[in-house]
Amino acid sequence: MSDNKGMSGRHLFIWLAALFLAAASPFGLAAPAVAQVASLADARIGDNGDHTRFVLEFDRSVPYRIFTLSDPDRVVVDLPSVDWNGPPSGQAPGAGLIAGYRHGLFRPGVTRVVMDLAAPAQISRHFALDPSGPYGPRIVVDLVPASQTVQNAEGVQSAGWEAYSSELSAAAPPEPPVNQGALSRRVIVIDPGHGGVDPGAIGASGAYEKAVVLSFAQTLRDTLQATGRYQVVMTRDSDVYIPLRDRYQVAHSVEAGLFLSIHADSHETSSLRGMSVYTLSDRASDAEAEALAQRENLSDVLAGTDLTGYESDVTSILISLAQRSIRQHSAEFAEILVGEMSDAVQMLRNPHRFAGFAVLKSPNVPSVLIELGYMSNRQDEANLQSAEQQRVMSRHMVQAIDEYFEQMEARERS
Repeated sequence: MSDNKGMSGRHLFIWLAALFLAAASPFGLAAPAVAQVASLADARIGDNGDHTRFVLEFDRSVPYRIFTLSDPDRVVVDLPSVDWNGPPSGQAPGAGLIAGYRHGLFRPGVTRVVMDLAAPAQISRHFALDPSGPYGPRIVVDLVPASQTVQNAEGVQSAGWEAYSSELSAAAPPEPPVNQGALSRRVIVIDPGHGGVDPGAIGASGAYEKAVVLSFAQTLRDTLQATGRYQVVMTRDSDVYIPLRDRYQVAHSVEAGLFLSIHADSHETSSLRGMSVYTLSDRASDAEAEALAQRENLSDVLAGTDLTGYESDVTSILISLAQRSIRQHSAEFAEILVGEMSDAVQMLRNPHRFAGFAVLKSPNVPSVLIELGYMSNRQDEANLQSAEQQRVMSRHMVQAIDEYFEQMEARERS
């Protein structure tokens, strides 16, 4: 059977170490060595009039799982971890019922491909093809129009997917207990935004936000740990996707003193540049802050996460936010950070802003979201990729963190 080669081209756990009894270091998850990693040679879409065909071509056969999500409408394909040599994530043109697609590591051992639908659709058939002529093994998904896209998070799968999932589960380490005796230093959780299937903003030169903020977060981690005063936990230390709720849950698990979510914004006005700091509020400080929060809160949607039951979780968290002191502490740190960073980098006008960021909804850990600059501005983008500029910014952030905890300690003594 042809694949139309001629067509137009619960809970993810962060396995926290026992908090590094001697010196804190990031604890990363590696994909279990359940099989040799396959290579994806191409991904292509074909509009065939009555149906749209999506094809993934590999150097060897792989199992798969496919499911559909609605509001917004998406089709998701889960694969074993693969080396992706097809079109870059977010840059492949759509066709027919598919507006476009993204890919990335969804969790250790699982590469996820998310197709955004241009119109409601359903899966009419799916199948695997053996190598034929110049083409390697392929996975084929045919979509047809529908009155609505039905949410089906269970989906369909190939014969080998269940066995692969079982092997992944067996290879995953158990969650270690948190050693509270190791928490002799202040614990800082650094959360590099986006990751894996969610690239974040794409810079003026094509750089991905997810890579830029991870690089900066690692520099900040190293600078904090070098003081000997702080224990640092990263929500991610590699190019992997982490659901928003799981990010702030890490801070709860280690009883963190601060949660820093690191991002880099994008704007239609390429001349706009500068750093800004955001704290949580039920009402946004301005229209741009509200729009930014809406974009950042789409991270779980972009990654193809099933959000069933999400609202009830948020509701319970908002009730807990009666602890107004946490918001106050977050705002105090944001003001200190803005004052300190003003000596190091250009700041956005009115740099301390606030809106309803999902990742900041911790009820008991002071939390800020830091937009390091604008990926859409070439100067900001270049600065954020400069190792020296990252070190300068990190040193000033550490000074702000020092000042914040000094004030907290002075308040406790008074």
